[in-house]
Amino acid sequence: MVISAGCGYTARSSLDPVYQSISVSPFYDKTNEYGLQIPLTNAVIRKFTADSRLRVKKPEEADLLLEGMIIDFQRKGLIYDRKDETTQALLVVIASIRLTDQKTGEVLWQEPAVSGETTFYTRAAGLTSGRLRGNAETYMNPVRSFTSEEENRAAAEALEQLASEIVYRVLEPW
Repeated sequence: MVISAGCGYTARSSLDPVYQSISVSPFYDKTNEYGLQIPLTNAVIRKFTADSRLRVKKPEEADLLLEGMIIDFQRKGLIYDRKDETTQALLVVIASIRLTDQKTGEVLWQEPAVSGETTFYTRAAGLTSGRLRGNAETYMNPVRSFTSEEENRAAAEALEQLASEIVYRVLEPW
């Protein structure tokens, strides 16, 4: 006798099949940092396009409207050297998002805080990879707002992770 057990995983979305398209509004940035909103908006659009469960359309043609605001940007030292200079840091980008049914105007859900994060070595550490990790390596140009290339790369990685979290939250709302 063979008994089979499964975890119930499926590649289907739990999003209501009535929704076939989405419009992504440009993210608003209420932080004091520069240059985060365009890379985040582009990454979210790219991820929806690549996934293909929802077609990205103009607002007047879409079933859903995704709106978001970057609400916080945090740098936290993780490891310090003998001179008390940060050698490794955590970078976190936090956004609030809202998904609205365009036909009814009903807000389907909203999240006050979704985050993307990464760690990076500072110049004080002398350990730099010179490359982006994961999808950020392939798709996203480094952010160019910060004084060090390490922090620019870290910001791109955190935005890439945040975009993935946002798209996943839209496609798998349960």
